[in-house]
Amino acid sequence: MDWAYVRLSLLAFAAFCFLASSIYCFNDIHDVKADRLHPVKCKRPIASGNISVAAGWCVMALCVMLSACCVFAEYLLHGSLSNLWVVLCCYFVLNLAYTLKLKHIVIVDVLIVAVGFVLRVEAGGASAGVYVSHWLVLMVFLITLFMALAKRRDDVLISDTTGVNMRKNISEYNYDFIDHVMILCTSVTMVCYIMYTFSEEVILRLGSHYLYLTALFVLAGIMRYQQLTLVRSKSGDPTKMILKDIFMQCCIVGWLITFFCILYL
Repeated sequence: MDWAYVRLSLLAFAAFCFLASSIYCFNDIHDVKADRLHPVKCKRPIASGNISVAAGWCVMALCVMLSACCVFAEYLLHGSLSNLWVVLCCYFVLNLAYTLKLKHIVIVDVLIVAVGFVLRVEAGGASAGVYVSHWLVLMVFLITLFMALAKRRDDVLISDTTGVNMRKNISEYNYDFIDHVMILCTSVTMVCYIMYTFSEEVILRLGSHYLYLTALFVLAGIMRYQQLTLVRSKSGDPTKMILKDIFMQCCIVGWLITFFCILYL
């Protein structure tokens, strides 16, 4: 927890927040007509008319400039330019392409969402000069792919309920396909996590043979997420699901406490 690295990481965090926000602005501007037909997205500022499209462009430009300022501030503090700007540029270009075209290509759309979260991890590693473990990359990719599929399931549900297709490619998805792929992602994620806890490299680095005990909370959390998605059809907003579900919160807190005890007690 060297303050110099924490400071660089905070700047990278701010840079990514601003850049991601600019992408959300662009997405809301580009999809304004479709969002007005969506039962939830119609309440977004541009779709609802609270903010004009011109104001949306201005906010987007401001966010891009603020992101660039954060990268420049990191350069002044660090004395050299890290690979953070490369990761940010990749994220920006990838998501522009996603909004304009790629989100309409079945399977590619959910893969790009997952890659976007991996790029967030890589940005943190690049800013502080910290090695990003292949285990972290794999599990972030798998768990966010799982969540992206859950959101697509919610789109299918809305399409079946209202008769309005929220995405051009939504007809290429159905419950059976999404449910099977979600189960596949769950299985691979758990195998990957268990392999991580038994990895000799990880055991030597963290100095404990008991990391496998944390797998209980990971399994319980994923099972709960699947239950909320498949049984209760509440997969529209992953953030709200986690913030409102006590079971999910207990899994996260239990995982953190167990990991802390294994490493430091």
